[in-house]
Amino acid sequence: MERWCQTHEALRRAAAELFAERGYDAATTAQVADRAGVSEMTLFRHFPTKERLLLADPFDPLMADAVQARPAHEPAMTALAEGIRQAWGRVDAESARALRNQLRIIARALTLHGAIERNSDETIAALVAALRVRGVEETPARVAAAAVIAGLSTALLEWARSEHTPVDVAIASALDLLGGG
Repeated sequence: MERWCQTHEALRRAAAELFAERGYDAATTAQVADRAGVSEMTLFRHFPTKERLLLADPFDPLMADAVQARPAHEPAMTALAEGIRQAWGRVDAESARALRNQLRIIARALTLHGAIERNSDETIAALVAALRVRGVEETPARVAAAAVIAGLSTALLEWARSEHTPVDVAIASALDLLGGG
C-alpha cells in the first residue's frame, strides 16, 4: 500500500506542477504520467479522470469528523459551519497553499467550470453521514450538506479569482453566512 500512496502523491504533485505551468486545458494526462515517472495506464488506475487529479479532496474526513464531534444540540447548519471552521483551523500552511493553487487552476480553466459541483458528491456524502450520526434525518442532512458545500465552493472560487481577501477570511465569511458564528 505504501508504494500505491507514493505513486498517488507523485501523480498529484506532477499534475499540480503541470497544471500551474501550462494550464489545466493544455497539460495532458500523458505529460502528468511522464513527469511522475509512471505510465498513463497507472495514472488512470489512481485517477479515473483528468478532473480527479485536481479535485480529489483530502479534507473530507477532517470535516466529517469535526461535524460529528459538534455539540448534539446544535442545528445541522451550525454544526456543519462550525465543524468545517474547526477542520480548516487544523489545515497546515502547505495544504492551504496547495488548495489555493488548486482553486486558481480550477477558476482559470474553462473546461472545469462546474467541476467542483460535479465532484462534490463524496464531500456531501461524508457530511451527510456525520449529520446522520448526530441524529439528523436523511433529507435534511443532504439539503444542509449540499447547501454548505455549494456556498463554500462559490466563496472559494470567488476568492481564487479575486485575491483581495485572505482565504481564512473568505472561508470564515462564507461559513458565517451559512449558519455558523
